[in-house]
Amino acid sequence: MKQTDVKPADGKLGIMIVGNGAVATTFMTGVFMARRGLAKPIGSMTQYDKIRVGRGADKQYLHYGDIVPLAKLDDIVFGTWDVYPQNAYQAAMYAEVLKEKDIDPVRDELEKIVPMKAAFDKNYAKRLDGDNVKDCKTRWEMAEAIRQDIRDFKQKNGCARVVVIWAASTEIYVPVDEKVHGTLAALEQAMKDDDREHVAPSMCYAYAALTEGAPFIMGAPNTTVDIPAMWELAEKTRMPIAGKDFKTGQTLVKSGFAPIIGTRCLGLSGWFSTNILGNRDGLVLDEPANFHTKEVSKLSTLETILKPEVQPDLYTDYYHKVRINYYPPRNDNKEGWDNIDIFGWMGYPMQIKINFLCRDSILAAPLLLDLTLLSDLAARAGRYGIQRFLSFFLKSPMHDYTKGEEAVNNLYQQYTMLKNAIREMGGYEADEEID
Repeated sequence: MKQTDVKPADGKLGIMIVGNGAVATTFMTGVFMARRGLAKPIGSMTQYDKIRVGRGADKQYLHYGDIVPLAKLDDIVFGTWDVYPQNAYQAAMYAEVLKEKDIDPVRDELEKIVPMKAAFDKNYAKRLDGDNVKDCKTRWEMAEAIRQDIRDFKQKNGCARVVVIWAASTEIYVPVDEKVHGTLAALEQAMKDDDREHVAPSMCYAYAALTEGAPFIMGAPNTTVDIPAMWELAEKTRMPIAGKDFKTGQTLVKSGFAPIIGTRCLGLSGWFSTNILGNRDGLVLDEPANFHTKEVSKLSTLETILKPEVQPDLYTDYYHKVRINYYPPRNDNKEGWDNIDIFGWMGYPMQIKINFLCRDSILAAPLLLDLTLLSDLAARAGRYGIQRFLSFFLKSPMHDYTKGEEAVNNLYQQYTMLKNAIREMGGYEADEEID
């Protein structure tokens, strides 16, 4: 490893997860099993991927952990918040993502993870009905209570550092309101005034995490950190933020497949995407106000890859539709169908059909590992504010829309950004161009 000014990953890393449901328990179980050598963390780039550093005679392909100081799996301590009081073992069994034989060996560790009371507002997720909820009079009180949770957790578990990641349900859509979300001072005032319309519970988690010196990652399409007030707080606290929405199934396919159409200069008439899933995520998204939040994030992918202004003959007026349907028999085994209408030489039409029978939490778990380890790395490297290099893992990557910046959604460009950031933090040259 080269000499860099990245601080070492000494001591324990606390990973505090908002939500103790299917995604969180699958993630935690997998880490516990991997630590005992009983399972492999497949799908995790921090554990498996190798990237090139150096050129010519100096060229070598190394794991991320050989380029930069990453926290080890053995150093991770977990904590959660949830509206339901069941411990992580009970929640994992209830989720039915993993088989009992893959949960039982680490039952003792999972049972010790009892969720703290959640900062919750039923208006933001009407389909959830848990009673493990904080009694807070205002949004400001909510944030203060979460801050206390983070301090207590850190002290009790002897953590050197903490990262907070949202793996809870999608909240109802909160449009960005310049008057409330434009500055940190305005947001803090709104929290003190208990403005429940503009300040979502997730914003209280983000505010608390950043104020307590913990990076924050938004794994749902919530507006949470995608506002100038939070960017200002991240600058002030010099903490990394990332979001939004874990890129697991259909959008992963879309961000990887749309570049094929674009690179090959084929035309697009329409792209219809539909999903069926039956887990708690599906239940919450069955509520139209919550689905709208998800729809906005899923729709943004194509428009930044296949651009009409760049290729008017090929991408003017294509029709893009996204649907999510709650279907309980499937539980966590989500199915994504894509029907893509393209046209080629002389305008002749063709079709592509993609049917992805995926397991939502199995795809999400390694993303949580990578996002938390890389956010912790970014914090130790002195990187703060929006972490664009983490766009690879997210459906609707954060960007400064106030300055007309466009998100990078092309999977291969995102991968280049990721590799360059790892190289830079490892003291190597960030030597790949993003065309």
